[in-house]
Amino acid sequence: MKNKKPIKLIITTEPGVDDAACLALLMNDPAFDIKLITTLRGNVPLEKSTRNMLHLLDLFDKDLPVAKGEKHALERNSPTAEFIHQKEGLGGYIPPRTTIHKCTGQSAVEQMYHILKEGDGDIFLLVLSPHTNVGKLLKDHPDIIPKIPAIYFEGGSPYGAPGFSDHISFNISSDPEAFKLVLDSKIPLYMIPSDMGRKMTHLSEEFVIKLKKLGDVGNLIFQMSQGYWEPGYPDRRHATNDTCAYYLMKHPKIFTLKQCDVVVDCELEPGKTYMNFSDQGNVELAVSVNRKKFLKLFYNQVKNLKKIKLKNFTRV
Repeated sequence: MKNKKPIKLIITTEPGVDDAACLALLMNDPAFDIKLITTLRGNVPLEKSTRNMLHLLDLFDKDLPVAKGEKHALERNSPTAEFIHQKEGLGGYIPPRTTIHKCTGQSAVEQMYHILKEGDGDIFLLVLSPHTNVGKLLKDHPDIIPKIPAIYFEGGSPYGAPGFSDHISFNISSDPEAFKLVLDSKIPLYMIPSDMGRKMTHLSEEFVIKLKKLGDVGNLIFQMSQGYWEPGYPDRRHATNDTCAYYLMKHPKIFTLKQCDVVVDCELEPGKTYMNFSDQGNVELAVSVNRKKFLKLFYNQVKNLKKIKLKNFTRV
């Protein structure tokens, strides 16, 4: 995405280690103008995801608006993912129970609506989570659809996509009804499949140890990683799912995209996604990425943040 002015952004997140690592970079990126961050139930319950997001603002001393979002999926009870992200959601890093920063008073959906409505149609959505907040926004306020230029998101493993595992991803299966609303909206969609962050751009244990030496930001990512090694692989790897979605906006040239039709099952196998390539498709799917360039960009970005001193942060 080429844009000389900062890219205006609304983020939906539920930190989550991969969310937190992504946000540590994104919140300090002058190429983006973050208008709002919304939280919801996902990797951890709503209260913990909100606490984790506010704690990140405390650590980085950032004053960004955070709105608490949906406590449950639109039409179902969905599991959380503490078995990967640990009880508090940030892996091996344990946040305090209380935060200095607080949420805005207005609900996430209503605040998203008002910000988008008052904007110039140039505020993008970055979804690092289930689509519950966005789905509810589109359901409650369908008039806002023309004001959203595009949605970038991480999640899904479309059956029929060559090179990707056939599995049902967490972010989509957590609220498939919300994702269907997003697909049906006809808003331009840019999709990072789950496998990309796990198999193509993951951080090796050796890489994570190198990050530890790059100041507080690298040390934070290192600490979180100690409780967040992706299960099911023979090596220790830190998945970068959410950073992929952010980098698709910031560094699109390192990705290969193909247009396709994506549909989601909401009944027999909730969250299962199917695709077929089509020039008239509803999604731009990232099908490959230059791993070497991705890791170099990630490392250098952490290195460039070396001077940042996190507040009340215990280094290891």
